[in-house]
Amino acid sequence: MIEVHDLHKHFGGFHAVDGSTLTIKQGSITGLIGPNGAGKTTLFNVIAGVLQPTSGKVIMDGEDITGLPPHTLFGKGLLRTFQIAHEFSSMSLRENLMMVPADQAGEKLWNTWFGRKRIADEERALAAKADEVLEFLTIDHISDERAGNISGGQKKLLELGRTMMVDAKIVFLDEVGAGVNRTLLNTIGDAIIRLNKERGYTFVVIEHDMDFIGRLCDPVICMAEGRVLAEGTLDEIKANEQVIEAYLGTGLKNKVASA
Repeated sequence: MIEVHDLHKHFGGFHAVDGSTLTIKQGSITGLIGPNGAGKTTLFNVIAGVLQPTSGKVIMDGEDITGLPPHTLFGKGLLRTFQIAHEFSSMSLRENLMMVPADQAGEKLWNTWFGRKRIADEERALAAKADEVLEFLTIDHISDERAGNISGGQKKLLELGRTMMVDAKIVFLDEVGAGVNRTLLNTIGDAIIRLNKERGYTFVVIEHDMDFIGRLCDPVICMAEGRVLAEGTLDEIKANEQVIEAYLGTGLKNKVASA
């Protein structure tokens, strides 16, 4: 689904992404791991159009999408979440989800005068879909709660719910487990697996929790210093001497083996 060819992103003399090449297969849940500063989030940002690449190409379903802006990629079904959830804090969870689909009738001034029935019908349909999504994510019991009042883990579920309000094809999840307790992390993992198996979502997951990566992801790609260092199953990655040295440092082999 996604092909990245010799991608570079430079910030002055610093090469955050330094010639990365990788392939994301349709229908997979691919893990992306590596030490802090490896270039994982920058790679996400370049693929998702948040940052312009210095050079290289990004191909999606055979189409060159290099440098396209996020709203264009959103329309093509490429979505991403962030390490820190971005919610409308004063709106309810339901309202946050209803905001997601583009080109709603109520956004056009003409319809506010002459298309009120169309707006009302659309809002009812969006509310029903939002409620379905919240039930799927097991947070329907707080659908009317303000998003600013919920926990960090619930906000991560809400971000995942946003991807379900449109026809997402591939979703990039950036540290979905950061600051999330184990129970909610398991709930998030269950939702990702269901979306992958039941609805055909392709996922790419940046995460430091190896248990979470091991449960969800195959293959796993390891980055270091802006480059792809290794790819394979998690067991293969954990046995790779280069990964052990680059990802955890010399002398921490036993930590990798037991992860």
